[in-house]
Amino acid sequence: MNQQTSQHYSAKIVAICDYIALHLDDNLNVQQLSQVVHFSKYHFHRQFQVFTGINVGRYILMMRLKRASYRLVFHANERITDIALDAGFENSESFSRAFKKAFIQTPSQFRLTPNWQLWSDEYEKVNLTRNDTVNIELTHRDETPVAVLEHHGAPQTLNDSLQKFIEWRKATTDSPVASSQSIGVPYNDPNTVPAEQFHFDICGSLTQELQANDYGVIAKMIPGGRFAKIRHLGSHQQMDEKIYQFYRDWLPASGEQLRDFPLFFQYMNLFPAVPENELITDIYFALK
Repeated sequence: MNQQTSQHYSAKIVAICDYIALHLDDNLNVQQLSQVVHFSKYHFHRQFQVFTGINVGRYILMMRLKRASYRLVFHANERITDIALDAGFENSESFSRAFKKAFIQTPSQFRLTPNWQLWSDEYEKVNLTRNDTVNIELTHRDETPVAVLEHHGAPQTLNDSLQKFIEWRKATTDSPVASSQSIGVPYNDPNTVPAEQFHFDICGSLTQELQANDYGVIAKMIPGGRFAKIRHLGSHQQMDEKIYQFYRDWLPASGEQLRDFPLFFQYMNLFPAVPENELITDIYFALK
């Protein structure tokens, strides 16, 4: 299979995954999904698994459990029974069995002390690459004062810090999630540094001076000036290729130079408030 043909098939698999993300509440079946991209229902299972490393039934289950996982932890007021029914299970008992089989913990245990490391390991088994066109826009930003919770440690445990930051945001009016920017600043590449050296700032723009707090949240500044911006649509786990393409292709040919500040992400919307394939993330690179 040549590269062009491979990319064509890969795009079809991505289209199926996007369809699944938009229809997680529906009763999905192989015949229906194969018709989305005009695959034969007799070969669809194998074609899907070749490109993702997982069969389609397992993929649907894992996407439903992913959304449920976020709701368990970040929407603690929601009943587990309601989350189970929304995930397509007949009752909380069958949901609990499936959840524990996937992540070792029951939903109740995960809600209290989520093992994000093990959870992340399961989702890293899904191999899905988007071959989207990378469009780079030159833009300007004003400097942005931000509240920051610094995460140090394995990328797979970033959600532990995120949970703490969300708790702070809910407890204060300094950075309302509905009206303030949500920003992430990686100080190094999680694919190339030892887990214990990974450093990521979880940020929310400030609407007032940061008040003293017990959450470890501190004040920093995102600089203003000229930037190159890439708009990424879809899962946050699929941004790497766009970033590498920026460094590999666009930057050397552009004549531009980077300032001494890390790239950063501005999250225009958040999962699970929107389906994962509808996430919008702007990636910024500070230019001289």
